[in-house]
Amino acid sequence: MNGPEHGAVLDGGGKGVDPQEQQLSEEHDLRSSVAALATLGTGRLGLEDLLTEVAAFAVRAIPGADGAGLTLLESGRADTVVMTTPFVHEVDDLQYGIGQGPCITAAAERRTVRSGSLGGDARWPRFGARVARLGVHSALSLPLLTPSGVVGAINVYAHAKHVFDDNAARLGELFAVPAAIAVENAQVLANARRLAISLQRALETRAIVDRAVGIVMSRSGASADEALSRLRTLSQHEHHKLVDVAQTLVDEAVRRARSRRTGSR
Repeated sequence: MNGPEHGAVLDGGGKGVDPQEQQLSEEHDLRSSVAALATLGTGRLGLEDLLTEVAAFAVRAIPGADGAGLTLLESGRADTVVMTTPFVHEVDDLQYGIGQGPCITAAAERRTVRSGSLGGDARWPRFGARVARLGVHSALSLPLLTPSGVVGAINVYAHAKHVFDDNAARLGELFAVPAAIAVENAQVLANARRLAISLQRALETRAIVDRAVGIVMSRSGASADEALSRLRTLSQHEHHKLVDVAQTLVDEAVRRARSRRTGSR
């Protein structure tokens, strides 16, 4: 009998592919993608670059994927959205602009969401119709679940219809477990970095204000509280931040000191 052997599937070129070989290949792609996640925790990448890497690994891990996006949630809302290809940007812009779509459902209901014909999917009528016009018909959305809750979702898309079968969903769910940990760790690290920068700025601001208070005290004989009150009054009167008023006073004092040193030579 002509054609592929019994049990074989056809690849893109019409050649028979042994199902067992196909499964081994897919399992290998999954393992390599999961292994790659472990290399992301070194702190060498910024948050958005790291999330983009995770999305790229998802494309490798899930059979049939043409592109993927990753949404990071902050206080239950989409805070950071990254994508691997431009068409995913269009899809996710539509999804969040309309307020409906597989990613929103997956994150809200904490479950895998799949569609093989977005244009005719009654769950998201406005979203599906517009996305179908972009030539995107299949979607697989995976919530990123950790003990602390949902940290985000991975959205995988394909142009053809009915691309993501049960096996693709299974592989995606296996990938989503370590991906969720990687994303949560990246979020924690990014928040720690932001806090460190904020604290450093606060310390620098405090140092400038303290120097200005010292200058006012030395010139007027006022107490520290009185000097600070004068600076605050000046800040309100000039409609400038306290630290800016303090910096101006410090800079002026430095210029005067330098001028006196130059004149005494």
